[in-house]
Amino acid sequence: VGRAQVQQEPSAETTEGTGISINCSHPNIKSNEFIQWYRQFPGRGLEFLVMAHRGLQEVRSPPGRLSVAADRRSSALWLARPRRGDAALYSCAV
Repeated sequence: VGRAQVQQEPSAETTEGTGISINCSHPNIKSNEFIQWYRQFPGRGLEFLVMAHRGLQEVRSPPGRLSVAADRRSSALWLARPRRGDAALYSCAV
């Protein structure tokens, strides 16, 4: 309370088929907490994508991977071949 748990850039853009990395900072993460990523399309609920504690975790849909920094203070969701239909709000949480 009083400090943001996560911080993200307000927006990120790429062209269709060109990989993109969406970064998240979570400097106050505790050792037992997991990093979760979601996406949300306009007018719809949150869709869970992936969760990890450390290292790399593959993402099936949309294809990509979640990479957690060694100190766990940041993570990056990499989308390998985003399509126009993948345009959404991507959010991280701990």
